Amino acid sequence: MKTLYIECSMGAAGDMLAAALMQLLPEPERFAERLNSLGIPAVRYALEPSEKCGIRGAHLSVTVDGKEEDEYLHAHNHHEHAHEHEHGHHHDHEHHHHSGLHEIEHILHHSALSERTAASVLGVYKIIAEAESAVHGVPVELVHFHEVGALDAVADIAAVCLLMEEISPERVVVSPINTGFGHVRCAHGILPVPAPATAKILEGIPSYSGRIEGELCTPTGAALIRHFAGEFGNMPVMTVQKIGCGMGKKDFEAANCVRAMLGETEGTSDSVAELSCNIDDMTAEEIGFACERLYDAGALEVFTTPCTMKKSRPGTVLTVLCTPSDKNKLAAAIFKYTETLGIRECIKQRYTLSRRAEELEFGSEKLSRKVSEGFGISRKKIEYDDAARVARELDISLRDARKRAEEEQK
Repeated sequence: MKTLYIECSMGAAGDMLAAALMQLLPEPERFAERLNSLGIPAVRYALEPSEKCGIRGAHLSVTVDGKEEDEYLHAHNHHEHAHEHEHGHHHDHEHHHHSGLHEIEHILHHSALSERTAASVLGVYKIIAEAESAVHGVPVELVHFHEVGALDAVADIAAVCLLMEEISPERVVVSPINTGFGHVRCAHGILPVPAPATAKILEGIPSYSGRIEGELCTPTGAALIRHFAGEFGNMPVMTVQKIGCGMGKKDFEAANCVRAMLGETEGTSDSVAELSCNIDDMTAEEIGFACERLYDAGALEVFTTPCTMKKSRPGTVLTVLCTPSDKNKLAAAIFKYTETLGIRECIKQRYTLSRRAEELEFGSEKLSRKVSEGFGISRKKIEYDDAARVARELDISLRDARKRAEEEQK
């Protein structure tokens, strides 16, 4: 499975994420030219070599009207006059009559971004706007464009969204995010790190303050991670094919960079608890009911095997598979729903293919298809309930229903 791992042990900022992702492409410099052709007003991109603490990578320079912005400043600059002072009155007046959301939509509508990428940009912007709204008590529709980092932040968001579409990872894993600590100066005064909007965006996401004093994670970086991350944690077992290091502008005692790794993950391996018991005094009907209740209790699999017990009596071996953390709960359920007096336990290692669901269209029907991948294997199968519904409607076999639905996808 094509997997992207993003390491944010030194925080996350939009330009750093974009620079890291660009280096995963065969020709990063050519992609910079593509970014410059997007048509974002007054914005110019340039990918430049950069080195931090002996590590070589790249920095994405984003200039607006020829001047490089400081996201760390503008991410917290909540007054329009500050933006006018930085960029000149004429440029600000050009969009002054728009609300924040309308201004972003206007820029996107007149850019060369695809509808899908533009929707992602808007989605990230809304995450930031909702956080700003919550912490400053301003309705979302009144949060102004300049409150989320000005044009340079929009440029960073557009770059990352376009890169994610270009790379198209099937799985995105992000490390816990280092926010830094201390204080940051902004138009409102001195605020704690992480800044209130950043902290709001990071709700529910693993993060920590670390040992570096300074703002390592910006609202833009946090919003991009929230939008694209599929899961958080350590780097999964994967075969890495490309590595990109996106460097920030500031220097700290540790390398100020975001690292992106692109590669393949195989199927996973984990442990499973196997609980079993022998039964010779229950009817088939009673055993069937017990199996249903064991599934309801959280069993992964429940099955029976015929056996011969003492005195040559025919019996049944009931086997229940569950996660190790659920074994006590399932053991209690086995005692509750069967007549057994004893249960055997065995912890086994199992190999599993990664699984995900995708939606298909078949005529006017929406069908769910399970995709299983790993260990060099890829399997796709339309879920039983959906396939059965089609088979009944068309009065054909289950196999033919699945075959027709698959053929329509080609």
